Amino acid sequence: MQFGAMNFPIHPVSTAIETYGELGFDYLELTMDAPQAHYSVIQEQKTEILNALKQYGMGLVGHLPTFVHIADLTESIRRASVEEMRRSLEACAALGVEKTVLHPGHIKGMGVFVKDAALECAYESLALIAEKATSVGVDLCAENMPPNCNAFVEPDDFKRLFKRFPEFRMTLDVGHANIEDKTRGRSAAFIRRFGDRIGHLHVSDNKGQRDDHIRLGKGSVDLKGISQALKGIGYDGTVTLEIFSDNPTDLTASLAHLKTIL
Repeated sequence: MQFGAMNFPIHPVSTAIETYGELGFDYLELTMDAPQAHYSVIQEQKTEILNALKQYGMGLVGHLPTFVHIADLTESIRRASVEEMRRSLEACAALGVEKTVLHPGHIKGMGVFVKDAALECAYESLALIAEKATSVGVDLCAENMPPNCNAFVEPDDFKRLFKRFPEFRMTLDVGHANIEDKTRGRSAAFIRRFGDRIGHLHVSDNKGQRDDHIRLGKGSVDLKGISQALKGIGYDGTVTLEIFSDNPTDLTASLAHLKTIL
C-alpha cells in the first residue's frame, strides 16, 4: 500500500510536500481549495510543486474542490461550481495526477425539502465533470459523504450513482461512514458491495457524532474490522490519513498504527 496525507490549503502546497516528505509519506493528497491550493495558484506554482515532489520521491493524488455546490437548486451556482471542478481537473492533469477524489454533492438549504430534484441537479453536474475527467485522462473516485450532507451517504446511494456513472470508482472514507452508524457496519457494507470499485481510502477516527479527524485509536472507528474486510478484497492501493491536528505526533503515530493494522 501507499500512504499519504492531505495539505491544509491555507498553506503553500510546497510546504505540505516538505512536511510530509520529511515524515516519510509516499504521496500528497492535493485538496484544491482556496486560498493556497486553488487551481489558479497551482498552475502558477506547477514547476515548484513538481520539483518538491521529485526531491522527496513523492506522488500525487488529487482532491477536487470541496467548497462548491454542484447539487444546488440555483443553476448559476451549479455552473460556477462545475467550472471550478473542470479547471481543477485541468490543473490535476498538468501535474500528472492519475486519480482524484470527488465529493459527489451535498444537499443544503431548500434542497432538503426536494431531495429528488437536488439529486438530479447533482447528477447533471457530475455528468459534465465526468466528461471533462475523461477528456484529460483523470479517474474520478467518488467519496461517501457524512450524514449531514443529506446525499451519497449509504451504500444504496452509491448503487444508484454507479448505475448512472459506471466509470466512477470510489473513495471510501471510513470516518464519514462511522458517523451516526448505529450498527457500526457501514464501512463493511461499502467494502462488501463495492470492493471491486474502491480505488482510494480516507482514514481518520471520530466518536460517531462528528467528522472529528482525530488520531487513530482515539475514537470508535472499527479499524481492525475494516482492515480485515479490506484484506478480504485484496485492497493494496492508496490510503490517505486525514488527521487534522496541530501536533505532528498525532499523524506519525496514526501512520504507524495504520501500518501495523494493515
